Amino acid sequence: MKSTKINKLMVSLLSALGLISVSNSALATSPPKPNIEIKPAITVSVQDKESYQAKETTKMFPAPDTEMVQHILTLNKLSNEPQYRVEIEIGQMQMVDCNQYSLQGDLAEQTLKGWGYTYYQVTEVKPGISTRKACISQTKQQGFIPLQQTLMLKYDSRLPKVFYLPKDVVLRYRIWQADGPYRYTQPIDSIN
Repeated sequence: MKSTKINKLMVSLLSALGLISVSNSALATSPPKPNIEIKPAITVSVQDKESYQAKETTKMFPAPDTEMVQHILTLNKLSNEPQYRVEIEIGQMQMVDCNQYSLQGDLAEQTLKGWGYTYYQVTEVKPGISTRKACISQTKQQGFIPLQQTLMLKYDSRLPKVFYLPKDVVLRYRIWQADGPYRYTQPIDSIN
C-alpha cells in the first residue's frame, strides 16, 4: 500500500515538473511477458470443387462452388481455451513495392441452416486503397495484401472454422494468448 502511494506521489511530482506527461490510463501497468511457448496447433485443409471430400467434422458444410475454395481451420483442444484468440486475415499474395496496400471485399458471416454453425464467405475481392510513396528502390517482392476487415475469433476447438474464398485468395492466421489476469482501472476519485 505504501509503495502505491509513493508511486502516485512520484508520478504527480514528475508530471508537475513537466518531466513526464501522464493521463489516468498511463498509470496502469502490464505484467512482464511470460516466457511460455504457445503450442496450440491448427490443422489446415484447403479444397476446391474438384478435390472436395467431405470429412466427418465438416460434412454438414456445403461443398465449395466452382470458383470458390473451402479453407478449414481445425483447432486442437486446450485446457485453457478462453485465454486464446485466433486472428484471421484474408487477402492475396502479390508483387508489391514500398507502399502499403489493402483490398476491398465483403467478409460475410453466414449461419449454416438447420445446424446454427457459423462459416465465413468472401465472394469478390477488388483492389483497395494504398499509399502513393515514391519508392527509392524500384524492386518488388512477394507480399500479402489483406482485406481491410480482420477477424478475431475466440479459440474454440469444438467446431472447425470454415471459410469460402475465391481461388486467388489466401487466408493467414495467428494465435494470441492473454498474458495475465484482467487488470482494473481505478475510479478517478481514488487517484487524486
